[in-house]
Amino acid sequence: MPTNIFFMTVTVLPIFETDFRPDASLGRIMNERLRVAAADLQDIHLQHLSAIGERKDDLVVYMSYNPKYTIRWRVVNDVPEEIENFVAQICGNLGYIQWKTASINVFKGSE
Repeated sequence: MPTNIFFMTVTVLPIFETDFRPDASLGRIMNERLRVAAADLQDIHLQHLSAIGERKDDLVVYMSYNPKYTIRWRVVNDVPEEIENFVAQICGNLGYIQWKTASINVFKGSE
């Protein structure tokens, strides 16, 4: 009898900055850098997470820039603590900082 195997879906979303000053070309370069960083985090660095968990165990990470143009990240949904700690370790190794503002919609908490 076949077994149903489901895997965690890992999604990393870049939150693009639209207010770069004074040069619009800088904005395009920085947003492209963020897009590539988000794709690499999802497809390379967090890839093995796709092979664990259950289908309901999705991971959603937002990435953006802080005011000093350092890449920051934030897990925006409920995941087990060990998954969030793993994301923190990977992002820290890549030089990204944890996003510690509450100004973005975060879907954490009991449902």
